[in-house]
Amino acid sequence: MRLHASRNPGGIYTRVASSADMEEKILTLHPEGRKGVNISRAKYETLRKTILGVLKKRELTHNELTSAVERALKGRFEGSIPWYMECTKLDLEARKLIERVQGETHAVYRIRRK
Repeated sequence: MRLHASRNPGGIYTRVASSADMEEKILTLHPEGRKGVNISRAKYETLRKTILGVLKKRELTHNELTSAVERALKGRFEGSIPWYMECTKLDLEARKLIERVQGETHAVYRIRRK
């Protein structure tokens, strides 16, 4: 959390936290053990639900998944949907909720089978 100095009428400085800094973050995982990224938990949850919802219907290539998620969130999401989708997709792979498998011509993503 970043603190910003502000001067009150008496000339004394106080620390004020920015509301944007109060947002809860999540450190994503990477399926290859690489370092993840810190993203907003709210954005992560939105993308997680959307990705899992789209993949419940059928297996999708990376491009199909990206397009489906963009269509689902268009106008309702602030930020780069493809970037957040990629971070969240990798996290879901690392947590073994989805998997990447070889399809007929391209790799496809699907809900992980138990």
